[in-house]
Amino acid sequence: MSSAEGTPAPAVLSAHRISKSFGEIPVLFSIDFDIAPGEVHAIIGENGAGKSTLIKILSGFERPTSGTISFDDQPIELPPNGAAEALGIVLIHQELNLAEDLTVAASIFLGRELKKFGFLDLGEMRRRAVAVLDTLHVHVDPDARINSLSVADKQMVEIAKAINRDARVLIMDEPTAVLSMSETETLFAQIRRLTARGVAVIFISHKLDEIMELAQRVTVLRDGQLIATIGTEALTPDSIAQMMVGRELSNLYPPKHEPDVDAPVVLSVRNLVAPGVRDVSFDLRRGEILGFAGLIGSGRTAVAEAIVGLMPHESGAITVNGRAENFTKVAQSVAAGLAYMTKDRKGKGLLLNMGLQPNLTLLTLKNNLRYGFIDGQSEGRALERAVRRFDIRARDASVKVGQLSGGNQQKLMLGKTMESEPDIIIMDEPTRGIDVGTKQQIYHIIAALAAEGKSIILISSEMQEVIGLSHRVMVMRTGRFAGVLEGAEITEAEIMRYAAGIKQSGHNEHISA
Repeated sequence: MSSAEGTPAPAVLSAHRISKSFGEIPVLFSIDFDIAPGEVHAIIGENGAGKSTLIKILSGFERPTSGTISFDDQPIELPPNGAAEALGIVLIHQELNLAEDLTVAASIFLGRELKKFGFLDLGEMRRRAVAVLDTLHVHVDPDARINSLSVADKQMVEIAKAINRDARVLIMDEPTAVLSMSETETLFAQIRRLTARGVAVIFISHKLDEIMELAQRVTVLRDGQLIATIGTEALTPDSIAQMMVGRELSNLYPPKHEPDVDAPVVLSVRNLVAPGVRDVSFDLRRGEILGFAGLIGSGRTAVAEAIVGLMPHESGAITVNGRAENFTKVAQSVAAGLAYMTKDRKGKGLLLNMGLQPNLTLLTLKNNLRYGFIDGQSEGRALERAVRRFDIRARDASVKVGQLSGGNQQKLMLGKTMESEPDIIIMDEPTRGIDVGTKQQIYHIIAALAAEGKSIILISSEMQEVIGLSHRVMVMRTGRFAGVLEGAEITEAEIMRYAAGIKQSGHNEHISA
């Protein structure tokens, strides 16, 4: 393991030989970490590497089993449950921690409300909230309800809330996971403003290009151990990825096996109109991976939800294996051999407070009944199959799904989707928020499913993912297909030309291979 190179001094926050165990399960082994004022220090690693546990220790939400924390060069035992914010150590969670029904101004002062004559001083809180937002160049109405804001604006409110707490160390966990490119650029501009004022930023991300652009140093964790802390000037995205997973990733995307030219059409959509969808038509053939590309808000998810019955469609025809269908609920599409894997694994895909077995068999309970009761042995066998097939890793089968790493949650959701043995799978952002090693596993699973004759619609905001896996790519813009790309046409530049409206193909051209 290499030691830190060019460590800035003095550190505002540091950890020395931090170890952590949950019961008899060790998850961190003697980790050293430090960050200086005005620095962006990234922490990266595969899912399950220990990143979340480390930042929870650095912010007081978890206590280390051994080791010491120092703040301003003084040993300290951080107060628990977010009380470290009083010291200026603020953690912005991956799932934003805002009260949806409060106004922006009230959210910024939540827990630190201003009072006058024993009553809340709403006017002064609003005035100060406006001042903080102006400092950050954020154009958000202080009287707007949180539930009316975009994810990007909610993130800006979290940052304003942190600044209002005089943050000296800001810890950001996957802040760009659901942001568009322009929203990410705005966030980076905010981070640079903060570091220019001396705020230290600990940045967690699986997007290696972002880390190279933003961070001065990178700490790499693997299996709970410190692999290296090193300046980004000495790194490349490939070298970071190799340190993360301990192997080369030259074969990140598996070889493409083209579907048979005479393969039958298994899903046909004609002139589909639904909320956010305008006159969409396409065909999907057996063994084909059909990529849906486009900017966030272009209508890709809306098309998927309209097809499987999650959203009503106003007009259009959907044919599955030659049979006209009009699904009004997901159970109908599952019964017809069509499965949808949502992009929101925590909100819509999994029951986080339950174990692996009930999550896996949620869509196929009928297959696991005996005399009208759930057959635990049958569910257990199903879980064993899924663990082997999708390499799901958990401390034990009884662990709650919410305690799994993001990558293992995603593989469990893939197992749940495939438990119904579908012929057609719509995968919406199948690798969102997971590390490069787990991505490689999922890419090879997707390719293997297609080789078995399964048909896949791949919706992804990562263009390299769409390019690396898809046989054809449909590019969406403002609820329509702007273009269809095949073979050598499938490039990042060509996708962006159609997504941005620079190019436009004839209406509904080339809907079939």
